Amino acid sequence: MLRLPPFRYLAPKTPQEAARMLADHASDEAMPVAGGTDLYPNMKRRQFEPKVLVGLAGLEGGRQVEGDANSGITIGGMMTLTKIEEHELLLTHYPAIAKAAGLVSAPVLRNMGTIGGNLCVDTRCNYYNQTYEWREAIHFCMKKDGEICWVAPSSSRCWAVSSSDTAPVFMALDAECTLVGAEGERRIPVRSLYHHDGIDFLKKKRDEILTAIHVPKMNGLRATYLKLRRRDSIDFPIVGVAAAIALASDGTVEKARIVLTAVESAPVEATDAESFLVGRTLTEESIEEASAIAYRPAKPLDNTDLTNAYRKKMAKVYVAKALRELTVAES
Repeated sequence: MLRLPPFRYLAPKTPQEAARMLADHASDEAMPVAGGTDLYPNMKRRQFEPKVLVGLAGLEGGRQVEGDANSGITIGGMMTLTKIEEHELLLTHYPAIAKAAGLVSAPVLRNMGTIGGNLCVDTRCNYYNQTYEWREAIHFCMKKDGEICWVAPSSSRCWAVSSSDTAPVFMALDAECTLVGAEGERRIPVRSLYHHDGIDFLKKKRDEILTAIHVPKMNGLRATYLKLRRRDSIDFPIVGVAAAIALASDGTVEKARIVLTAVESAPVEATDAESFLVGRTLTEESIEEASAIAYRPAKPLDNTDLTNAYRKKMAKVYVAKALRELTVAES
């Protein structure tokens, strides 16, 4: 049985207090924990070894949706994925957010896992997400305790993949997030939260807490999220696609957003495919061509489930499926 290592648990009441607690400790000594659905298993495998955990469960606020469809909404970072999956306002006006939250892991973990935690969830790799003894047998990898990326041995960076289901949806909807740190508060686009590096994958400072996600009004956008995984529950995405489309009065595409996950160390925006769609009608031909363009920036390697060639192919298939779903929704 894998057991948690010893640690000290701190229970701040406000995000500012939590940020100060994190800032008071060395970078490898303290970590924040909300639902713990990803952190605790990683600690059991000794991928994370903090001496101090700063618990976010007792923070004031951050567990509700504020605003409305006419002005935009703010989602508290401590809302559980289950609450988001079932929230009436989201189901009615922002269904892609509810859908993505409902596709994370399994019901028992969605009851604990938070939306802020899913946006900041650790990157994944077959050579990293193993027990300590397994990793020791291959002399570890550069993401933890080693010096080489076993996926791309000649690479100077880690290629562990982004595994968030909700991040691509928020990016497709041009959402922003609030980060509270020891030096103050700032608000950034969700797309600016990520680095293309499997180790240093978040641009937030280590003492910052993600407290809220701000989503603008839809302005005619229709959005969806599709996820490919081996099992219908538990598994992280093999590939995930968020798509959003707004049509002009003549039926042509006025705005298009396509974001892929699980194909790189950060969510990938298919900007060339978005540009291709603008001004065109969503037909089977334009969908096929857009999907062929969209999957080109996807760079799946042999570091998650199934083969990289299959995952690359399915990125194209799932972009097309998402766009077809939005076409059906319009009709």
